[in-house]
Amino acid sequence: MARSETGLRHCTGITLGLHLMADLQTTPAELAGANIAPDGGKYVYCIIRSDRQREFGAIGIGGGQRVFTVAFHDLAAVVSDTAVVIYDPTRENVLAHEFVNETVMKEHTVIPMAFGTVFRSEDDVTELLRSTYQAFSDVLEKMQDKIEFGLKVLWDREKVIANIERENDEIRRLKDEISRHTASSTYFARMQLGRLIDSALEEVGQRYVNDIHDQIKRVAVASRSNKPIGDRMILNAAFLVDRAQEQAFDERVKETSRKYEELLTFKYSGPWPPYNFVNIKLKLEKAD
Repeated sequence: MARSETGLRHCTGITLGLHLMADLQTTPAELAGANIAPDGGKYVYCIIRSDRQREFGAIGIGGGQRVFTVAFHDLAAVVSDTAVVIYDPTRENVLAHEFVNETVMKEHTVIPMAFGTVFRSEDDVTELLRSTYQAFSDVLEKMQDKIEFGLKVLWDREKVIANIERENDEIRRLKDEISRHTASSTYFARMQLGRLIDSALEEVGQRYVNDIHDQIKRVAVASRSNKPIGDRMILNAAFLVDRAQEQAFDERVKETSRKYEELLTFKYSGPWPPYNFVNIKLKLEKAD
């Protein structure tokens, strides 16, 4: 099992969708062509609860920009100065965005903003916080002291098939029959064997996924299963965990991985901000 401390449909538990509207002075389509000072914009990483100015160091996107907060009452947006541009999701840019959020979440509960969220000015960021104050406050309350972990499970297909053949009498019998009569075995017999194996793989894979999910969700607040990537991956899940349960969650993942260590590989990552459990969609309207 591999766990990385640095670094997003079945869903159980919490998924919070925010459809926020802010009456700002610009719309996303105008951002790239806005005629303002080169660094007059603000790149927004996340929203936190803080009633005082905070500094997080020169770690921001675009070459180590100073990261600080813009506050409204007890809400604050974590930002850095930027030109008002559209950021390409390059590896360097995405890692910089994630690193800021990971740094902030060591001390705060965070609501992560989507990569590339840029506002024209500090005043626009303040207006966002003012106009969506209650919605952000509600989400921060629900996400208080909660973190996300990712879990990807991959299988060794050949080992799983060998295990199926040992346990499935029909598959073992048909395979032995084909092996004994290689010259006379028909195309249809081989096709039947292939179909039986495919069906058994699907059944076994689902059984593995259900068991792993059921074991781990017991120490999580909520869980979400995303689409697996590639042929080897059978589970691509995110779990929302209370900070106080982080050790218990870690131990449960390790315990479950040992149960399947001959057949499956567990890739475990986090902690992350709750990317899979907070869905923020901003609709920015141009002011009259």
